Amino acid sequence: MFGKRKLGFIGLGMMGHGLAKNLLKQGHAMALLEHPGNQPVDDLKKMGAQTVATPKEVAGGADMVFICVTGSPQVEACVYGADGLLEGLGVGAVVVDATTADPVSTVKVAAAVQARGGRYVDAPMTRTPQHAEDGCVNVMLGGDAATIAEVRPLIEAYAETIYIGGEVGSGHRMKLLHNYISLGTLALLAEAYTCAGKAGIDRKVLTQVLATGGSDSVVLKRLIPFLDSGEPGSMLFSLINAGKDLRYFTHMAEELQVGAFVGEAVHQTFVTASNVGGG
Repeated sequence: MFGKRKLGFIGLGMMGHGLAKNLLKQGHAMALLEHPGNQPVDDLKKMGAQTVATPKEVAGGADMVFICVTGSPQVEACVYGADGLLEGLGVGAVVVDATTADPVSTVKVAAAVQARGGRYVDAPMTRTPQHAEDGCVNVMLGGDAATIAEVRPLIEAYAETIYIGGEVGSGHRMKLLHNYISLGTLALLAEAYTCAGKAGIDRKVLTQVLATGGSDSVVLKRLIPFLDSGEPGSMLFSLINAGKDLRYFTHMAEELQVGAFVGEAVHQTFVTASNVGGG
């Protein structure tokens, strides 16, 4: 059993709100960063959370600071600068980054945190905002074993399954691999159903064929309401974020000197869709 902690939280968007709520249910104290991109936080305040104006204040006195923002530029903006997280981070404090981030940036941010006497764990997630609210996302962790062991009891407050990837950055690398495969499947389905429509094939019959064969997937199941009837499905994910994640994947592949020809094609598919559809 672990004691109550003083936590900081940066990034109370669609995923972050649920994480913060489930951490507060454990009875921890929490400082929240005020930001126009936050979901409403009145419920979190009623649970005892306090709001502050800068990342420096979020980190001040905190044992652990959770970050769940859009991407690496936003992480870096929170970490660096005169009022950044590094300015308020105490020796021994842990930064837990749940952002879907570029591992190249992740390693640099972790080094900066460690240079100030702090520790760092990357902890991105899969699943949906509803899973975050319900406390059952899947989490992939990267960091040293001792720090992961310390943060794990807190992450269990909002995670159904936890995977250990290895050193710092491995959690973010696993998340990019997951999203590449997931979004690549989505791109394949989009093209296939467009062809089906042009060919006069019954979409519901095509769905039955895919769902009972080798093309079945979680992505297909989440998209079935849209694929069959045009109704919104449960895959609530913006085109802009999809393009961002795929850009991070191709950047990672380039760093690893892996030819990502399919990855580049999927990336450009989502960039084009975002430009046409408004993101």
